Amino acid sequence: MQEEITIEIIREYINDRKVDWTKHCLNRLNQRNILISDVKIAINNGKVIEKYYDDYPYPSCLIVGYNSNNEIIHIVCGISNEKVHIITAYLPDKDIWEDDMETRRKK
Repeated sequence: MQEEITIEIIREYINDRKVDWTKHCLNRLNQRNILISDVKIAINNGKVIEKYYDDYPYPSCLIVGYNSNNEIIHIVCGISNEKVHIITAYLPDKDIWEDDMETRRKK
């Protein structure tokens, strides 16, 4: 049985410095001018809005939260038994997301 993905588990891993900032993530953060500190801030005030238990190599989720400028940010992270793997972060696109930035628009 798979463990439930929760924001509390993710926060605990980050607070315990059990976090893997993937090369892909660091490249994307740099391209998008998003600070690592803003990702951490958004996780601390955010919530899980989608869960992907079948992702490989780890189950993952999408988090919505606010950065230090009070902008909405999305973070994708995978969860293993030892740590959280930050995969990417981005400012959500209004063409894809409803105004709440938590609900995908219908195609």
